[in-house]
Amino acid sequence: MSKTKLITGFLTLFLLGNLSAQEQEQNTEKSVYIKGNALFIPIGVVNVGLEHQLSKKITVQGDVLISPWKSFSGHELQYYSVSLEGRYYFNEAFKHWYIGANIAGSRFIAQKWNYWNDNLLIDENTGITLKNSDVYQKGYSLILGVTGGYQFKIADRWNVDIYAGIGSSQDFYKGYIRSTGERYENPKGYNKSGEILPYRGGVMISYKLK
Repeated sequence: MSKTKLITGFLTLFLLGNLSAQEQEQNTEKSVYIKGNALFIPIGVVNVGLEHQLSKKITVQGDVLISPWKSFSGHELQYYSVSLEGRYYFNEAFKHWYIGANIAGSRFIAQKWNYWNDNLLIDENTGITLKNSDVYQKGYSLILGVTGGYQFKIADRWNVDIYAGIGSSQDFYKGYIRSTGERYENPKGYNKSGEILPYRGGVMISYKLK
């Protein structure tokens, strides 16, 4: 057999194999799961999502989180967010370990976690001394982060998705005094802060729609 025929035969087999793989990929059923975060239900926070399969190992998930609490354990905790996440599964979609990249936006009326104490805060504009626990913030955030998790089947059409995420949060907010409702710190425009923090996590109970 000549080299030309050998190369031609090899290329033919390669192309046929590639076309067959593409056809199998196209014919693969693209599953969709609807899910809810069981970890947040006991505290009255709603976190639901939809995960859609794009290929054998890649999915995309969108979810919303709603925390309606004007006061929770003495702290403002109104938090509303939407997020979009791409996931790569090391085995196959919806099975076992995965990593993901996430982008989220949020609107909040809340007392930031680092104000959950009675440390003193000096208002830069008035010089008045306040307690951290006497102020709260209103604003919005843009967050970029990564997620890691593990998903497994527990029954026909039912999965459990355990995950956690960390990212960079860029916050734009206005601070208010609880007793008077007046602004503190910068009276014009928004205060800005940025931090690295864990911002996602839970135990999602997932149901296969198709």
